[in-house]
Amino acid sequence: MDAQLKRGVLDVCVLAAIKKEDSYGYKIIKDVSPVLKLSESTLYTILKRLEEQNMLEVKSTMFEGRVRKYYHITERGITRINDFKDEWKEIMAIYTFIDKE
Repeated sequence: MDAQLKRGVLDVCVLAAIKKEDSYGYKIIKDVSPVLKLSESTLYTILKRLEEQNMLEVKSTMFEGRVRKYYHITERGITRINDFKDEWKEIMAIYTFIDKE
């Protein structure tokens, strides 16, 4: 898969995992595991990028004696999910065209 396309898909999967409720790293990995394999290092790179793009907000809280970061999707993140859905329709139309033979 093209690296840029894969990056976009991973970003949207992470945003979708957080859309219903605020979440933290381990839970995000667990939530996306049915559809893709995601390492911790990859996840935290994605989370940092999404935070820098103002698609996520981060809140740190104490949990069992240690700090846990919770991620919250912003309106910009929700917009990115919706834009991706529209883009995916176009990708599927291209796929259908290519697959016609």
